[in-house]
Amino acid sequence: MPFDLQLTEPSPLSPVTLIANLLIGTALSLLLGWHFVKFGRTMSNRAAFAHMLPFIALTTILVISVVKSSLALSLGLVGALSIVRFRTPIKEPEELAYIFMAIAIGLGLGADQRVPVITASVLILAVMAIRSAMSSRKRKPNLYLNVECSANGDGGERFRRLTSLVASKVDTTDVRRVDLRDGLMQATYYVDCADEGQLMELIQGLKQDMPDAAISFVDQNNL
Repeated sequence: MPFDLQLTEPSPLSPVTLIANLLIGTALSLLLGWHFVKFGRTMSNRAAFAHMLPFIALTTILVISVVKSSLALSLGLVGALSIVRFRTPIKEPEELAYIFMAIAIGLGLGADQRVPVITASVLILAVMAIRSAMSSRKRKPNLYLNVECSANGDGGERFRRLTSLVASKVDTTDVRRVDLRDGLMQATYYVDCADEGQLMELIQGLKQDMPDAAISFVDQNNL
């Protein structure tokens, strides 16, 4: 008597279950995308990246829903994925974290674990939103200030005057780089400002004392 393990015959996939999982996945992935746009800190185009998260989550749901009921399809998926190579690097760890979150949503819903997925997703996003809000309140505008101006005559005297002016307007300052060449002086400072008002006072002071200077600020937290 033949013994059939039915390893190669997948059990039928319920369209109703698949549609329900896809709808829930759409809602959760859209929430994930909104969360990334709202609370993300990457310098890339967050809105464009957020549009891809539903596609990742829904595709994962479809794949898992198809292969979960068949050992043969599961082994075939492993073989197919072994030849896939991703050529686009993910430079920001935050983007990678959101991609993993979208995949986790897809895996859980594809396995019909709706309640755990919904609960865990909402809880994780709520915790990250609270943490982002708290860190934003504590964050101060700590910047790199770059000033480029003419150094005709006594460049050293103009540098000392510039340093004294910057130190009088901010809480903490530190000279990081000074270049003197071809009648130009370029100085870079690390400045620690208490708030935006202090920053504006520094800008106004620089414009009044050195109207010919080119002034730029770079947020050191995003370097």
